[in-house]
Amino acid sequence: MSLDKRRTTSFAFHLLLGLAILTGMFAAAMIFGAADDATVRDVWLAIFSNASEEKITIVRELRLPRELAAVVVGAALAVSGAIMQGLTRNPLADPGLLGLTAGANAALAFVIALLPSTGYFGKTVACFIGAAVGTFLVLGIGAVKKGGLSPLRIVLAGAAVSAFLYATAEGIGLAYKVTKDVSMWTAGALIGTTWGQLQSISPVIGAGIVVALLLSRQLTILSVNEEAAVGLGLRTVYVKIVLYVVVILLAGASVALVGNLAFLGLMVPHIVRAMSGTDYRSVLPLSAVWGAVFMLLADTLARTLNAPYETPVTAIIAMIGLPFFLFIVRKGVKSLS
Repeated sequence: MSLDKRRTTSFAFHLLLGLAILTGMFAAAMIFGAADDATVRDVWLAIFSNASEEKITIVRELRLPRELAAVVVGAALAVSGAIMQGLTRNPLADPGLLGLTAGANAALAFVIALLPSTGYFGKTVACFIGAAVGTFLVLGIGAVKKGGLSPLRIVLAGAAVSAFLYATAEGIGLAYKVTKDVSMWTAGALIGTTWGQLQSISPVIGAGIVVALLLSRQLTILSVNEEAAVGLGLRTVYVKIVLYVVVILLAGASVALVGNLAFLGLMVPHIVRAMSGTDYRSVLPLSAVWGAVFMLLADTLARTLNAPYETPVTAIIAMIGLPFFLFIVRKGVKSLS
């Protein structure tokens, strides 16, 4: 069997495995709840019928949009993390660690404080703008000194910019007495996700993932060596700009929908590359699937560990993500090639 055929077979196997686990995880997330579990019948009728029983209505209007949001956000954060790791050739890259979510958080605080009548769409746009500002600040600071965007420099710049932007958001919240409103929005929770919010954000995330998949071959070449990419005739500046825009849209949309969630975009691409190698034609679709699985798992644990109370999703992800982050640091910042 040729190498290409073996890779295709391995990718197909891991994709089907991921989709099977995603289906099972989604079913479990729909059944188990913080206050009351649903039956398989309740879930089936909530999705495939117009039954109006109270429990079925609760599952359809509260739990179903919440878990679909977990799928969408998990896929978005995992794909954006994989793109950033490929573009920067930095194994520590993650939207939550490199200023994107902090920028979106600061922009959201600004809008809530100064433009309180702004609707959900306006707040979403503000998150996109904030994510872009955070990205430009990190990349700009990281590239100031001679030597370019080294992985360590990007991480340090990301930590500094994130701290500054989070402090800015806190300062705005305290000055305008909207700290509670900002915290409720950015606490990393899926509670209260509505169909309207999901319908506003999902097309943006879907379009971003599709564009990323279309540029996955170019991203693979860039992740190996930029000089080689130029030698192969790749329009590196154009590809980088488009992919950075995709990352901003994915991260901004995720913050707008569920708030700040660090580490997910760091962990999932590493796990996927261990399964499928470094070809981003495999890494990106598998990251989307396994990111959705991980987010569903985290949300289910958040609802059931201390039922009937909910544990913050951010705490669940951080408990898993921080040791993973330290493990990657211990291995050393190496090329992803």
